[in-house]
Amino acid sequence: MDPTRAFVKDVKRVVVKVGTAVVTRADGRLALGRLGALCEQLKDLNTRGFEVILVTSGAVGVGRQRLRYRKLLNSSFADLQKPQAELDGKECAAVGQSGLMSLYDALFTQLDVTSSQLLVTDRDFGDINFRMQLCETVKSLLKFHVIPIFNENDAISTRKAPYEDSSGIFWDNDSLAALLALELKADLLILLSDVDGLYDGPPSEPQSKLIHTYIKEKHQGEVTFGDKSRVGRGGMTAKVKAAVYAASAGVPVIITSGYATDNIIKVVQGEHIGTLFHKDAHLWAPVKEVDSRDMAVAARECSRRLQALPSEDRKKILLQVADALEANESLIQEENDADVAAAKKAGYDKALISRLALKPGKISSLAKSVRVLADMEEPIGRVLARTEVADGLILEKTSSPLGVLLIVFESRPDALVQIASLAIRSGNGLLLKGGKEAKRSNAVLHKVITEAIPESVGSRLIGLVTSREEIPDLLKLDDVIDLVIPRGSNKLVSQIKESTKIPVLGHSDGICHVYVDKSANLDMAKRVVLDAKVDYPAACNAMETLLVHKDLLASGSLNELVGELRTAGITLYGGPKVSTSLKLMETRTFHHEYNSMACTIEIVDDVYAAIDHIHCHGSAHTDCIVTEDCEVAEIFLHQVDSAAVFHNVSTRFCDGARFGLGAEVGISTSRIHARGPVGVEGLLTTRWIMRGNGQVVDGDKGVVYTHKTLPLQA
Repeated sequence: MDPTRAFVKDVKRVVVKVGTAVVTRADGRLALGRLGALCEQLKDLNTRGFEVILVTSGAVGVGRQRLRYRKLLNSSFADLQKPQAELDGKECAAVGQSGLMSLYDALFTQLDVTSSQLLVTDRDFGDINFRMQLCETVKSLLKFHVIPIFNENDAISTRKAPYEDSSGIFWDNDSLAALLALELKADLLILLSDVDGLYDGPPSEPQSKLIHTYIKEKHQGEVTFGDKSRVGRGGMTAKVKAAVYAASAGVPVIITSGYATDNIIKVVQGEHIGTLFHKDAHLWAPVKEVDSRDMAVAARECSRRLQALPSEDRKKILLQVADALEANESLIQEENDADVAAAKKAGYDKALISRLALKPGKISSLAKSVRVLADMEEPIGRVLARTEVADGLILEKTSSPLGVLLIVFESRPDALVQIASLAIRSGNGLLLKGGKEAKRSNAVLHKVITEAIPESVGSRLIGLVTSREEIPDLLKLDDVIDLVIPRGSNKLVSQIKESTKIPVLGHSDGICHVYVDKSANLDMAKRVVLDAKVDYPAACNAMETLLVHKDLLASGSLNELVGELRTAGITLYGGPKVSTSLKLMETRTFHHEYNSMACTIEIVDDVYAAIDHIHCHGSAHTDCIVTEDCEVAEIFLHQVDSAAVFHNVSTRFCDGARFGLGAEVGISTSRIHARGPVGVEGLLTTRWIMRGNGQVVDGDKGVVYTHKTLPLQA
């Protein structure tokens, strides 16, 4: 947990304020989806023992919608031609309050939660007896796990200009929420907005950065605010004013988006979202604001300088990287050993520790793969097609770097070397975020590699993201970052896909199959199956499910295969058709990636049943058939819709280095851009270059299009 959010572990009583911009849609109607998500989150907190108090806006908006409809029904056509006067806010509040509360009551009732309504005015808080009674009432309600819902009673407010006047004890629902947080001795105030938090500029502008921790002395004069909320009284100005007031009095405040369906839960779990206001913020050690955009922009600028170098100079950089890796092998190994020791002490599973460890000879192997990349044909600027568009007008399609890549990977520090070398070879800028368990390994590898990059290019070509909290900011930079490649768990990949507009390339699961057909050579089948499972069980291309033709069960060949697997120390699980006959524990699901010395076995009727099983339960990664029947093999090879499909070959061959790509940035199961092991070519796109001598279109007058294919070499 981020140290600036450590206070949440002691939070018991929470005040949540939701504004009109969150409660209503752009057309003024209630945002039922957001309200439902809000109530579900509050129910979750209530169930977990938190004391929850809700301050809500929206009554005026609901009332205005209803009164406009009523006015329309009672108007003649002539009335509608006249200018329409704006409805009075007090009338709207009186009509809308009951409707808003009815909706909250209905939603909470569905969730088996009881809510209560408390309407207050500014003048009420001038009475000490009222304030004491308020505290007692709320205390009693919370004792019974009732959620009190507060709103200002705008219908009878005596303020002269209730939507502009900022005099008095409170002046809008943001300041009411701050006041209640203090009166009711809350541990945390959450102000839900229509943006992710407080920015140092307009949130709609790409260069604006989210302020994670508000420090009054630093930000008060720096941050300016735009217009007030489109529907409410305040907007961000009001929220910041209320947050500063509450935080200075000792109640931490977080401003975050109410549009997300789980932000309240994330806040109380200590996740680094929104903007925090805290009375001790100025005392904390100065934390450098996350400068994600600067990091990405620097990587792009360095990549352009890299692309401008002659091919031999780019090759020389890779050779220097390879030499630097070997020269620093002992230091790298020392840092990796420290990571492995810490992972074991922390109780990480064996599969993760296996991926984390740099085994003896690994650095030499990595250096060798970098040199292989260096010796490959120049990938940048290759002419892929030449066309004579018209006489004297030549068009070329050429290879070009994608731009800036963001790679998020878990556990494997060797991946950093492969990815960095591929980025250099393909002329791309790179941002890397590795798992915390490999922190020391990643840091030393990044240092060794970037020190080998000449100043004429710049070490910021490859940036290392060290904090998990920087990732959300980076995922918003769709104008600077061109591709995200997540390498890790299904959860990691899914989270990234849901959090960004940037194209995402990768795979979430490696559920690889080996199908042993009835015509298979049994000795070959044993070798292929064992290698696919045992060679590196934690790899994404390791076999997770063994499919066997039903005839091999009757012939006893399946028992031989099972005996070989058990002798190798593999834990076996059976599908419904085979678990009883082989006395195996039945698997809970076929869609499971063990990443360890375990696999599932099932029998199938024929090759078509095997294909159906793979399509139903696989992950479109790598699948293999073992058979001597070439016709059956061709059916399997052409009908299995996976990134890699093999015949009589271990699934472990699905690897960029083994394919001769030099290295891989990952294995993609996507069907767009790149599929399978992604090497240099997968990190390239195309651009068009046209050369002429003054031709103009001019409505295509006098242009004779030839569209003649030309040799690639001029």
